[in-house]
Amino acid sequence: MNRPASAAGARLVLASASPRRLALLRRIGIEPDLVLSCDIDETPLKAEKPRDHARRLARGKAEAALARLSPAEREGAFVLAADTVVSVGTRILPKAETEADARACLALLSGRSHRVLTGVCIVTPRGAFRERMVETRVAFKRLSSVETEGYIASGEWRGKAGGYAVQGLAAMFVRQIVGSHPSVVGLPLYETAAVLAGEGWPFFTSPAPSED
Repeated sequence: MNRPASAAGARLVLASASPRRLALLRRIGIEPDLVLSCDIDETPLKAEKPRDHARRLARGKAEAALARLSPAEREGAFVLAADTVVSVGTRILPKAETEADARACLALLSGRSHRVLTGVCIVTPRGAFRERMVETRVAFKRLSSVETEGYIASGEWRGKAGGYAVQGLAAMFVRQIVGSHPSVVGLPLYETAAVLAGEGWPFFTSPAPSED
């Protein structure tokens, strides 16, 4: 995908290898100049609250990306990082890596509401950190054993916060979403675009005057 003409001259580094975040950025006309996989320790700190956890990881990924950029790559670029946390009360659910993880998550989410918190951290070309936190409430139907095992067999849950992907088969489990659907997928577009626009990202430009 070519960079839109409206964004000519603007550069962005995405501090995430998530294909979902890349696809979401493309929906608002942004094609990152550089995509970095910034793996950091995502183990929650003792007694760390879900909001604090998401905020800390988003900033940590932004800082990790900055440390990997050369002066030339950093010059004039925005750096965007995000982290999504699924929680029930104060309990932070893992990014499911095993079937046991996924089953435990689905059992906890079945028939109840939970929170999805996405922390966004944008480093401006001037080196300022701009952070946002977006909370969305998601209500699941009560899952039958057939639905649970069928979803486990799909493998879609692997590596997903809370053991599910709302943009996939798990959409059939969701009774209600109150908040930002893109945030549940991995990146709140309204808040991300608002910060970028406020810092000078040229989403739209006035057309050049026509010559008579």
